[in-house]
Order: sequence, then C-alpha cells, then structure tokens
Amino acid sequence: MCIPVHASVSGRVTAIEQRPHPGGGTGLCVVIQNDHQKREAGELLAHDRPELLSRQEILTIIREAGIVGMGGATFPTEIKADIEEGIIDTVIVNACECEPYITADDMLLWGYGAEVLGGLAILGRVLGAGRMVVAVEDNKQEAIDALRRKLPEAVELTVLPTRYPQGAEKLLIRSVTGREVPSGAKSREVGCAVFNAATCAAVFAAVVHGRPLTHRIVTVTGEGVVSPKNMIVPIGMLLSDVIREAGGMKGNVVKVVCGGPMMGRAQETLDVPVVKGTNAVLCLTKGIAVEEAGGICIRCGKCVEACPVNLQPLYLYRYGTRGDVERLERYHVADCIECGCCAYSCPGKLPIVDRIRQGKQKRREAMG
Repeated sequence: MCIPVHASVSGRVTAIEQRPHPGGGTGLCVVIQNDHQKREAGELLAHDRPELLSRQEILTIIREAGIVGMGGATFPTEIKADIEEGIIDTVIVNACECEPYITADDMLLWGYGAEVLGGLAILGRVLGAGRMVVAVEDNKQEAIDALRRKLPEAVELTVLPTRYPQGAEKLLIRSVTGREVPSGAKSREVGCAVFNAATCAAVFAAVVHGRPLTHRIVTVTGEGVVSPKNMIVPIGMLLSDVIREAGGMKGNVVKVVCGGPMMGRAQETLDVPVVKGTNAVLCLTKGIAVEEAGGICIRCGKCVEACPVNLQPLYLYRYGTRGDVERLERYHVADCIECGCCAYSCPGKLPIVDRIRQGKQKRREAMG
C-alpha cells in the first residue's frame, strides 16, 4: 500500500521527522530547505507512443510516479487499476467536484482537458474497458465546452445535474450507469472503475512525459482570503505559505479547512503540508463557519432523511462515540461516505461525521 514520494523542490534535506498532517495527527516527513533553483524532479522515461507499452509496464510507471487518487482518498492508483481484465467494462472520470467553493478540477478540465482525456485512454486500456465516460456537473459550462472540442469518439461526456454529493463514487456510478453498488461491495463488483480527473492527468504526465507527481492544482478560497484563486502548488508546501501566495488572510478567520466545507478537515495549525489529496484550502470567517452548539441528539430524524446512502447517522453517531464496533458493523458504518449531509442538517450541530470517523478507526483497529 505504500507509494513512492518525489521531492517537489530542489535543496538540502534537513530532517526526516514526524510533522503535523492535514488528515490529523502526525506523519513521517522529509523536510527540505528549498534552494530556489527550480530544478526539475528526476524524470521517469517518457513514451510518446504509450499504446506500445504493455499493461504491466504502464502499471509500473504509475506506481513509480507516486500517483494516488487525488480526489481525497489517496488510494494507490496502480493497485486500483491492477484488476484482472474482463472485470471492468466502464471507466468513469469523476469531474463533478460538487462541494461548494472548490474549482480545482474545473480549472483542470478547461485548462488541461487533453491530459485528462489522455490519462483516461491509458487507464481504459489497462483495465480493458469498452466504455469510457467523463462525468461533469452542469454548472461547469466552460469546462464542458472545452471537453467537447477535444472529446475522442471513444469517450462519452455525461453532464449531470449540480447536486451534492454527486461526486461520491457509488452515487456517481448509479447516475452514469444505473447500477447499484451493494452494501459493503466495491465498484469493481458492478464492472466500474472511477478515477478523479486530476488522477487521470497525472497518469498522462507520468506515462507520456515521464513526470512524477510533484505538484497539483489547489483552490485557495473562502471569505477569509484576500485574493481567492487556483494555484499549481508543490506537494509539501505549508498551508501558511499557500495562503500567503493568495494574499494572506483577511477578516476574523476562525477556521481553516483542508478540502471543502462539507468533507474537509479543520486544521489546528497552518504548519501542515499540501498532500496529494489536498484539492482546496478554505479560510472561513466568523459568521460563515458553523460553531458546534454542543447539543444532544433529539432523534428528530433529519440526519436520516438527509443521508444519500440510506444509513441511520444518529445510531452511527451514538455507537461511534461509544466505540461500539459490533453495533457500528450492524449499522453499516463502512458504507458511510462522510459527505457531511447529516451534520449539516442536524439542528443541534452535533459532530456526527467526526464521531463516525472515530468509529471507523475503532473498527479498523478491531479488524487488525
């Protein structure tokens, strides 16, 4: 499950140590003192005719380039694509980007659409899929127009209604194919593989141009940012430096989130790095950020009505708080997509998603 990491800047290694991680806790980091020489990362072998490469050669390149799912999950792409031929018949590019504020994939589509489509073609060939689809929401007209000008005959463009959480994998598969992924099952069990648009672009850059994954597009935005914008950011750059490049903060910023307002994680410090799954840095001011009310569950059922995957979040919240793994399993905690709809609809503003995440961690520990 480990994946290579490539330095995004040149310079001198000053430490290898535990540092704060945007996902919570700490992680082992290589600390580099940037010499600002703008040297390129050590390149892989470029291939101007990727169709001549074998399936295994492409998978090796994807792995050596350090490519993971860049929509947030950061699952190694090589492992996800290394599925026996004949199982997958449909490959879907997830370009929905349905959370408020975030426009990183939108920019990628209209600025680098050819790279996204090229990566899709490579992944489609690796998986032996007969159908390739780019799924995008209808509020991204500029990106849709750009894709239509470049779309190969072998690729479909599916424009979906703008609706959160349209980009959740199982929901996206249902919208595109009409297939339902059963509880506890993987998308491959219904013949589908879903890849984020940025992941596809990274695959193209690695296979065709020999470039490892060292940079990504990040949306830096929110009411607390002087100059909101999308930027191509080196992996490992601190949030404090990223925000400074967007003009710094303004107003009474009370919360900085890595990711979107629904599924992102609030940060305790700005001395955390941009990682491969960081698609946004969101600075929220007082009055915009929702403060936890510290209430109690009144069993109103609003979270159940809001859940897009038909779970019962009130029970997941209760058993996640207790660490009751047996009941969490009974209520299908693994099917929770952590979209945040339950917490958003909760009149008591309970930290439902946080408790569910804790419950998932307890479940993983219990399973060894």
